[in-house]
Amino acid sequence: MQGVLNVPDDLLPLSDALVAALADAQRVFDGQLHVDLPPVMQLVRHVEHYRGKMLRPTLVALCGMAAHPKAGGTSAAAAGTLVGTTHATLGAVLEMVHMATLVHDDVLDDADVRRRGATVNRLYGNEAAVILGDYLIASAYHLCSTLPPSSTAGHLASLAVGRASMLTCQGELLQLHHRNDLSLDEATYYEIITRKTADLIACACELGARGSGATDAVAADLAAYGRHVGIAFQIQDDLLDLTGSEHVVGKSVQRDASKGKLTLPVIHHLANASAMERGKTLLLLESLGGAGSGVGSGSGVAGGSHGALREAVERTDSIAHAHEAAREHVARAKRSLERAVAESPARRLLQLMADAVVERSF
Repeated sequence: MQGVLNVPDDLLPLSDALVAALADAQRVFDGQLHVDLPPVMQLVRHVEHYRGKMLRPTLVALCGMAAHPKAGGTSAAAAGTLVGTTHATLGAVLEMVHMATLVHDDVLDDADVRRRGATVNRLYGNEAAVILGDYLIASAYHLCSTLPPSSTAGHLASLAVGRASMLTCQGELLQLHHRNDLSLDEATYYEIITRKTADLIACACELGARGSGATDAVAADLAAYGRHVGIAFQIQDDLLDLTGSEHVVGKSVQRDASKGKLTLPVIHHLANASAMERGKTLLLLESLGGAGSGVGSGSGVAGGSHGALREAVERTDSIAHAHEAAREHVARAKRSLERAVAESPARRLLQLMADAVVERSF
């Protein structure tokens, strides 16, 4: 993840190879979205600013390197030779699907900031943002169809990306269904984040492995690695929304409570607080517009209410509980990774990436 990972000196050659692989994916991405209509290109160029960590193309490339039959005997400097056009195409496809979800999420959340810049919906309106998200999804499937159907990756890619995209939508719809649901439990929360975030990350890992000819067992274990990384990633995102600042995180924060989305620390707090403390928190959530109070987005509420919510969840150790849950999923991800592939520079970097997911502040 660009800007997040501290790479040890002996893995710097692999990091350079990864940068080159991501540049290839970016060229494929840009080429696929190029259009001869200036108003459309204006929108496309703006959404390209949404590129941040490039987590999914990174995982496609690294899992492709780690799952390659020659991975164990290849130096960090030569690891880039283990991935090629197929991996670049798969990385671009998954990044397009991901960016489509970001554009649509910003509409749903009425967000103003993404990657420290104005969102598409803020600059061009909700209608343009929704259609742009649809355009990104359509472009992803068009690009996916260019993979040779005779190859294992080509045969499975459309099915895998289609399934992951369906699960993403299912997760978002389930979350919408449970907006303002103050009885939401942890099991349902995990169902939501697994589908809306983790399954697309799992798809990136699986297809990266498939692009290198991995067996079903290896692809499944790397998908499990990605799923657990994705769950940890979303828990950390939810924590940053509650505890972070827009300046550091780089996007609108403190939106979840205002939009009636209960996340892990708040769910744990409501389940473990005393009756009096729970009552106070319910009133806080109502004041933020998160419990069907009619307040709306909470835009008229002073930031002190969000501060009070954070203080409340800290009193029940709910932030620590969420951090520990994220760390446990990172540990499970690393166990799946170790089961999937032998020691190699790419595997080491995947292990470091899993740790970085819960250590990041943006």
